[in-house]
Amino acid sequence: MLVNILMLCVGLAVLVISADKFVYGASAFARNLGLPPMLIGLTIVAMGSSAPEMFVAATASMEGMNDTAIGNVLGSNIANITLILGITALLGAISVSSKTLKREVPLMLAATLLAGYLIHDGFLTRVEGMILVVAFLLVMGGFIYQALSNKDTDPLDAEIDSEIPKGVPTFNAIMWIIVGIVFLPLSAGWMVDGAVGIAKIYGLSDLVIGLTIIAVGTSLPELAACIAGVLKKEHDLAIGNIVGSNLFNILAVLAIPGLISPGEVDATAVNRDFYMVLGTSAALAVLVLSSGAKRQLTPWHGVLLLLTFVAYQYVVFNAS
Repeated sequence: MLVNILMLCVGLAVLVISADKFVYGASAFARNLGLPPMLIGLTIVAMGSSAPEMFVAATASMEGMNDTAIGNVLGSNIANITLILGITALLGAISVSSKTLKREVPLMLAATLLAGYLIHDGFLTRVEGMILVVAFLLVMGGFIYQALSNKDTDPLDAEIDSEIPKGVPTFNAIMWIIVGIVFLPLSAGWMVDGAVGIAKIYGLSDLVIGLTIIAVGTSLPELAACIAGVLKKEHDLAIGNIVGSNLFNILAVLAIPGLISPGEVDATAVNRDFYMVLGTSAALAVLVLSSGAKRQLTPWHGVLLLLTFVAYQYVVFNAS
């Protein structure tokens, strides 16, 4: 038991740190190449925030633990909105003014509906995994086109620019990318093995461990980014971290078990957990799209989101 806890904790710590260093190196390298800040933020940084989920999903899928991989995607998206955004909102009212972000939110909701349609029959096939990848590439292409062609000023652009490392030598940036590439899969393996060991001791299913412990652990980078964003009054960036992570999780990360180990999806994930993802995503869309000078995401919303997270965790563990 102690060994499993140690593997889980060490794996989680190294996973979070290596993901952070990977994003640091990749975004610094992209800046050195002269890429626009908005392009870096919408692609490299957003994908990097989902790196923990990607590597955990790949590791679990290669070990035949599809329920853990799928549970991690669904649980992370739920945790990002209810736990991470809930904690962030407690720090102060949040309003969204970025037009880019308000276009990204409906994409996140559409991607969630697509994923739900693909898994509603209880299976995730390789073809469906490929459909998710194609959708992901189309979204990425849209982001790239938007970042390169849009000349309008956007508050998100300035916030992203302030967060991208400046003055990092290209050699150092590349070294941090290599560090991330090496330690992300290693730490993901340690984390999955530790979590599975704990799950077996307490009789928890692969799905539950993916929905809870692993999901919360892989969402920690978003928590750090959101808290930092709100403390710096970078509200659009704080919300953008969650929206971007959820969008990439549901398209790129969910595609991984379909491509590596296609097969049956736990009925509970389809009939309970997906609808929780859809409901929280719809709630986030309403909050973001109606946010403005007079309507904000307030600390009271944060309390409600946190209570939702606690209630969901209770239901998951009580049903296991």
